[in-house]
Amino acid sequence: MPSPSKDSFEACLGKLEEIVDKLEEPDLPLDQSLKLFEDGIKQARSCEGRLREAEGKVEKLIEENEAFRKEPLDL
Repeated sequence: MPSPSKDSFEACLGKLEEIVDKLEEPDLPLDQSLKLFEDGIKQARSCEGRLREAEGKVEKLIEENEAFRKEPLDL
């Protein structure tokens, strides 16, 4: 479930990347690390929610337009 924030997916992902960079600092105090980790989890959940919403919209558009078919991506 996305956070109430109106940030775009890209902004949310950018915040998550900043948090990860800070967590990689070698002398980060434990309390600050825990707070950053908690914030990171919130950002990750928000990103995941936005991706699920986007996937749902794409699937709905495909269903409404018979010209498109969903096929597995062969990587």
